[in-house]
Amino acid sequence: MKHWTTDFVGVPYVEFGRGRRGVDCWGLAKLVYAETLGIELPSYIERYTSQEERRELDALISSAAGSETWASTVHAATFDIVVFRRGDMEAHVGIVVSPGLMLHTSADDHSRVEHYNSGRWAHRLTGIYRHFEVASRGVQ
Repeated sequence: MKHWTTDFVGVPYVEFGRGRRGVDCWGLAKLVYAETLGIELPSYIERYTSQEERRELDALISSAAGSETWASTVHAATFDIVVFRRGDMEAHVGIVVSPGLMLHTSADDHSRVEHYNSGRWAHRLTGIYRHFEVASRGVQ
């Protein structure tokens, strides 16, 4: 049986991308949640004008993290969203594959699985969030 990440590794990075032809970091989360879990996450595409304007993404991540849809957690589980600081803002997300590993994409590459608890991401990690539907289903 193939792992769920197989269908998502290698999706090209496309600014504002929200589908199989290309995704940005939130677009990848949206795609994974829709196709794997049947959960529709908001697009947020209308809320920011370019990836360079990361303050908008920072505000979106902060407001989502404070909503009833997401709960902060300390112990990462599959499909949790990990949030990272870029500069002084929370402006990047990944999807937990297993504790310590995430699926993500960024402007310099296609989607891939990478460690988030070591290397270039460890010191940038600001939070781990679980979607209420994932928690209620007991998805692992």
